[in-house]
Order: sequence, then structure tokens, then C-alpha cells
Amino acid sequence: MSNVTVIGTGFAGVSAVEALRKRGYMGDITVIGFRPELIYLPSLIWLPSGIRKPDDLRIPLEPFFRRHRVTFHAGEVTGLEEGGRVVKTTGGDVRNDGLVIATGGRFIKKLPGIEHVISPCEGIEGVQKFSERLAAMDGGTIAFGFAGNPKEATAIRGGPMFEFLFGTDRLLRRQRRRDKFKLVFFTPAPKPGIRLGEKVVSKLLREMKRRGIETHLGHKMKGFEDGKVLTEGGEIESDLTLFIPGMTGNAWFDATDLPRSAGGLVQSDRHCRVVDWDKVYVAGDCGSFPGPDWMPKQAHMADAQARTAAANLVAELEGKTPDQTFLVELICIIDEGSRGALVARRGDYALSLPFASAWHWSKRWFEWWYLRKFR
Repeated sequence: MSNVTVIGTGFAGVSAVEALRKRGYMGDITVIGFRPELIYLPSLIWLPSGIRKPDDLRIPLEPFFRRHRVTFHAGEVTGLEEGGRVVKTTGGDVRNDGLVIATGGRFIKKLPGIEHVISPCEGIEGVQKFSERLAAMDGGTIAFGFAGNPKEATAIRGGPMFEFLFGTDRLLRRQRRRDKFKLVFFTPAPKPGIRLGEKVVSKLLREMKRRGIETHLGHKMKGFEDGKVLTEGGEIESDLTLFIPGMTGNAWFDATDLPRSAGGLVQSDRHCRVVDWDKVYVAGDCGSFPGPDWMPKQAHMADAQARTAAANLVAELEGKTPDQTFLVELICIIDEGSRGALVARRGDYALSLPFASAWHWSKRWFEWWYLRKFR
């Protein structure tokens, strides 16, 4: 009986498992990860306000794995051998007949002084630290920013920072202490959020102006100091800084012969197959996929890529030609805690709807709908 190995327990990893079974794959599935747990990253934005608690976002995967007959292998991946047929881990080697790499990306931390900032997209601990620091402050300046990978246009995750920015503004207003704080938004991009569409950029900047949020745009990052954000366009005084760096591939990729994009991600073809590798697929943030430069790094796309990878891997294992591709689309709700704004893009079509409470509740409903399969 064949064995498929999936590396990763994030959105792409669990979607690959689900899709393999839905495609009728009856062989063994082994999932490699640090622990059998999914962190529901989209709801990190609700931790500072108390809408969600940390344990709400830690989703145990043991029941899901039992239902899908998955063997979990605890360990850190250190490399690949035999063209991907052997995965090297700190918990021992895992052999497979087919492989899906779904490890998520790695944030680039090369800027000097980056230890002075909090990177919220890395997980619960960072957001908890931000929440505690914010609660302890009597006033001051809070800076929110993000950057990309200069060698890979799609290797960026800026959307959550808009949510932390607007969510913090709302939280401080609700606490009746917004007047004691200055909020500053910064990014080296002259048009922040341009992947969402030109009209969305204008709307976002107007919303920041309406809320009294200052902006510092279009200046290359130089680094950080304690209490400062350093750019080629000047310094930003900051008592608390949230920053999401650009993304690249996992460190263990360097110990393999995996084909890499200019930005360090695993190079995929349009079928989510690793270029020139046999029965090795990639899905989610760690992959570089053919498509437009606005292709988002978000859970929605990770799911789509994982389903495509699983379908094509099953086809190959059955001796068929893989022919599935995935639709590139961007769908997100920029949420501020009580209202949200819907943004969607597909091809040349873009949609942007203003802040409304209905979109906030839609995002909360989707969280329930998505997580119900793990309960």
C-alpha cells in the first residue's frame, strides 16, 4: 500500500489531508509537524480586544487525524533525500511514495534591530505580547507596518496589519483613551495594499485619514532601534511597533536540491507540482506559483493549492496525467472588531465594499464553519 507524506499542520497541510481522502486515496497518510495542532491565524486580530482567547485559536488535530486515518510524526524537518522519497526529521526518517510540502513561509528578519518589534503573524505569543504592552500603556505612539520580499512580489502578507491598525484604533476608542495615542502606519510601498486594487488603496488611505492615523509611505526600511523605526525617509518615534516582514522559504530548504524562486520559495508549476521532481507537490506560503503578481498569501489560496496538489498527486499515483489547476483569487474581510470591509479580486475584476457590521459577523461565521470539521 502506498504512503503519502504531508509536511505541515497549517491550512495547506490539513486541506491536503482532507482532499486526499475525498479523492479516494486509501493508502497511508503521514503528517509531519511540531505538534498535532492548527493555529487559526485569521482570528489573531481579535485577541487584543478579547473577542477571542488564545485557546480558542489552538485547534487540536487528533480527532481530525483519527477520522482521516492519519499517522502523526512529531519532528522538525531537516532535509530530503532520494528526490523527496525520504524526509529527514529530528524524529527520524519518513519514507513516502508521494510528498506534499505545506510548511508555510518564513519571515525575513534581516533588518537591524528587528528584535525591537513584534511580528503578530508569527502566532499567538506575539499578539499576546502586543496586547499586554498595549494594556499597560498610558499613552504614546504605536507604529504599524509591513514590508515585502524585494525578490518576490507575492511573498508578502500585509492584510492583517490593516486589521491590527484599525482594530487598535477601535479598541482605544472603546476604552475612551484614543486621544492619548498617536497611531502611525508605515511601509516602503508607496501604495500600500496595491494588490487589493487601486481603488482599495485610496479607500484605505482615506479611512486612515478619517481616523486620525498618520502615514509614512514609500521609504525603504533601514531598521529599528528601541523606540524608533528607521527609514530612508526619516525616523518614526515609536513606543510600540508592530511589523510584518516579507516572506521567504523555510531554512531547511537550503539543505535540499529543491528548485527555488528568486525569493527563496519552492518553485511550482501550475499543477502545484515541484518543478522537475517526481510526485512532490507544494501548497501554501512556502511555494512560488505561476500567476499574477497580486496572487495573495492567505489561507484561502493555501486551501485551493492543497486541493490541487492532492488531486494531482492521487492522479500520478494511479498512473494518470495530473491536469488540475487552481483559480487565483483574492477574498478577504478587513476587520476592525465590530465592522469589516470586503475586498475581492479575480483577474481584471475587483470588488471593494465599505465597512459594515455584516462583514464582521460574516468573518466570525466563516471561522465557525471552517473549524467545525476539527471539533
